[in-house]
Amino acid sequence: MQLRGIAHLSIPRRQRPGLSQCGARPSESLHDSLEPIPLRLNTTPYPREIREHFYREACLATNNAVNDGLHQLEIRCIIPELNPEMDVYRIGTLLELMRELAFTFADDGKRVKACVQGSMGDGIFSGMPLALAGTRRIIESMDWGDEEDKANFIRFGAVGAKEVADEDELFIVRAPQNAVANCIIPDLEAMLEAAGTRPLTIVNPRLKDVPSSAGVMQIRGREERERFTASFFQCYNFRLLYKAATNFYPIMGALRYVYPGKYEVYRRKDLGFGEERYDLLGEFDEEPMKQDLGDVLYGRRKVGEQKLKARGLFG
Repeated sequence: MQLRGIAHLSIPRRQRPGLSQCGARPSESLHDSLEPIPLRLNTTPYPREIREHFYREACLATNNAVNDGLHQLEIRCIIPELNPEMDVYRIGTLLELMRELAFTFADDGKRVKACVQGSMGDGIFSGMPLALAGTRRIIESMDWGDEEDKANFIRFGAVGAKEVADEDELFIVRAPQNAVANCIIPDLEAMLEAAGTRPLTIVNPRLKDVPSSAGVMQIRGREERERFTASFFQCYNFRLLYKAATNFYPIMGALRYVYPGKYEVYRRKDLGFGEERYDLLGEFDEEPMKQDLGDVLYGRRKVGEQKLKARGLFG
């Protein structure tokens, strides 16, 4: 497990911008109130202001969804520092995001439980994904502000029905994921059932099947597992779009969704001399498929076949 940048977690809690400063629940266009997409997103480690940009957007989207009565939520933010497939993955960034989410609701008087899945399985099959090993201890040792406030409004737990207490009002689950011979979905389902209508948010989940020789996550039950995974409402989605057959370079554009807005597709424009910008090309009512993204990025317009409101260059 990489602990790149963990030293930053000891920085004292700051006075964070309120949601109103982010343009929470604007009366006109949510897009107009959002900040521009940060630049040089392939250059890591990020300066703190870039990390805080994504924290603010995720907190804004989640707060909007909770205020609208949604309770089974998903945050998906796939930037290099939050992408476990890349060697620049920084566990501290994900833990800071989880802390900011907890503060967003604790500051509003809600009792929040921050959860990291524990060991799964029995006997020789017990264990947890390597990316999660030790993170429960790290998150508990982070700066959570005043000890009295922490005791009253923020608690820590794992994943499962037994982790849901009567006093808990909102749950945040960090990167729940399956592992070889162990499936987290039954524990997550039980936790959701126990929580009822209380909001539960999963952050950057990895719930695809990981088949093993032990017979776990084979063909049987796959449809039900996929249906459960799809049942979460994505209140925030940001990911970079790369050239076909690559996964990190060059950046072609970005997809952004902040509830209750639209899915926005941006194309990155290289201006030379180290300068760049992101141009908004189109908006979708639903998450666009791969073909839709290619159509708008490369100007291939199929009339009547995509729910697209063209803007900018192709408007």
